[in-house]
Amino acid sequence: MQRDDFPCTCLKTMEKLISSSYKERPFPETYIFPPDARPGKLAVPLCNNIPVIDLGGGAEEASESDDRRTYILEQILKASQEFGFFQEFFEELPAEDKASLYSEDPNKSCRLFTSSSTGNYDGEDVHIWRDCLKHPCHPLEECKHVWPQKPIRYGELVGACSTQVRELASNILELIGEGLGVGAGYFRDELSQQMLLSVNYYPPCPEPSLTLGLPKHCDPNLITILLQGDVNGLQVFKDGEWIGVEPLPHALVVNVGYQLQIISNGKLKSAEHRAVTNSSEARISAGFFVMPSNDCLIEPAAALINASNPQLYKGFQYKDFFLNFGTKLGKTEQVLDRFKLQARLAS
Repeated sequence: MQRDDFPCTCLKTMEKLISSSYKERPFPETYIFPPDARPGKLAVPLCNNIPVIDLGGGAEEASESDDRRTYILEQILKASQEFGFFQEFFEELPAEDKASLYSEDPNKSCRLFTSSSTGNYDGEDVHIWRDCLKHPCHPLEECKHVWPQKPIRYGELVGACSTQVRELASNILELIGEGLGVGAGYFRDELSQQMLLSVNYYPPCPEPSLTLGLPKHCDPNLITILLQGDVNGLQVFKDGEWIGVEPLPHALVVNVGYQLQIISNGKLKSAEHRAVTNSSEARISAGFFVMPSNDCLIEPAAALINASNPQLYKGFQYKDFFLNFGTKLGKTEQVLDRFKLQARLAS
C-alpha cells in the first residue's frame, strides 16, 4: 500500500469498526437480527445461584498451595482493575494505529476486527455489535512480539495478567482432573498448550432489543477464564430462559468449553451463553481461552469409559473441531453432531 493511499484505507477501516462510527450514523439495518434471534425482553432475572468457588480454602485448612492460588487470584484481579487501558485502546487510540492492526484474515495472529471472527464481514447476513482485539498470549515469549505496541503499557499489563491466568487455569484443570478421576497432570501439555486473549468492546447501542454483542454459543476450547468488567451483559441459558450473570467485584467467570465436555464424556457440560448490549454505557470483557494444540487428539478419557458409561464421542483432532465450529456459529445444537457416536447415544 502506498503511503498516499493510507488515509483512504484508514477511513474505510474506521467506518467498519462500530466503536468508531456508532455515534455518527443512524442504527444500521445490517445489525438487526431476525425476530427469532433477537434478545427478547431486555430485563432478565439475574442468576443468584451460580457456583462461587473460593480457591483459597478455609483459614483452618490453608496450605501452601491454597495460599498460592489465593495470591494468583489476587494478582489477576489487581491487573483487571487496570484494564481501563482496553477502553483507551478502543476509544482513544488514533485511527491510524487501529487501522494498522485491523484485519479480516482469520489466520492473522494479532488482529483487530469487527462483528464475527470469520473474516467475512461483507458476506455476513447480519453483523454483531462488537469490536474485538484477539491475539495469542501463551507461550508468552513466542507471541508477545505480535501484540499491539500502543497503548504503551499494553505488553507489560497483558503479559503479567496472562502469566497469572495461565497458572490459575492450570490449577483449575488439575482440580477438575482430580474430581473426574482421570489422574494428575491429565490436562497438561498438548491438551492445554495454547491460550488466546479475546478483548470484546461493546459500545452503547441505540437499539439493544434488535441486535446482540455475541449470539448464543458455547466455547469451542477447553476452559475460558473471563474478566467481565463491571457492566452487565453476559447471559446464560438455563432451564429454558436467559438469565444474567451479575459481575462480581472479586470474581472471575470460568466457562467449561466443548473440549472439556467431550473429554469428560458428557459429565461436564458447556454452558450456552451470549452477550447483550445496552444503550447507556460501553462494556468490555477479556476472555482467556485455554485450548489444545491444533494437532492434539481429543477423545473421552479412557478412565471414564466402562459398560455403564459407554463412549459418547469419537476421537478427532482439535483443528478439525474448530473448523467445524466456525461453520455452525449460533447453531449450538449442531456443533457436536459430527463428533457423536450416534449408535451409542441412541441405545
